Amino acid sequence: MGRLFENGNLALFRDGFLQTVELSALSALFALLLGTLLAAFRVSPVPVLRLFGTVWVNTFRNTPLTVLFFAVVFGLPRLDVHFDNFTFAVIALSAYTASFVCEVLRAGINTVPVGQAEAARSLGMTFGQTLTQVVLPQAGRTVLGPMSSVFIALPRNSAIAGAFSVSELYHFQQTMTDLGYGIFLVFFWVALAYLFLSTCVALFFRFLETRLAVAR
Repeated sequence: MGRLFENGNLALFRDGFLQTVELSALSALFALLLGTLLAAFRVSPVPVLRLFGTVWVNTFRNTPLTVLFFAVVFGLPRLDVHFDNFTFAVIALSAYTASFVCEVLRAGINTVPVGQAEAARSLGMTFGQTLTQVVLPQAGRTVLGPMSSVFIALPRNSAIAGAFSVSELYHFQQTMTDLGYGIFLVFFWVALAYLFLSTCVALFFRFLETRLAVAR
């Protein structure tokens, strides 16, 4: 451990860890927003929106994340869309994760009794009002468990960004291995960091489940 974290390597590890946290947090936020919108499209009475949501989910869920990274990092610049690699990583992770968020939310929406929506419509509420004020609050409680699995996987998925010059934990592992440090020692500390992040996400969702269970 002493040799691994000498000569400024501890700062590299810290920076990689913080970059992973930032990448995961931003991707989670955008994935949640986009996934919620896609779920609304999937249950929308408008056929075009339902088709768009279906195509998005089927495309991104069935596309390997590495391929998606290649498409974003090397494809978007050809369309004259230029960002740094960190932003490209956020775009790729958000688009990919949003498809899973969408399906989890859609499953939750399907558990809400139809009578709830019918009662809301009988009161003159629009589809948007019914969805946001009646259906989604109930659906959100039922999908916290499955949703936690989606976001627990997100920090680990972010490791792919390290192969595209984003200075996160996996990039730290590559750098240390190239410098001749023991691969098992490096992997141990990187894996420990990912385990810590996953545990924090799991505890956060458990906290939400407890709070919402009390509120019901």
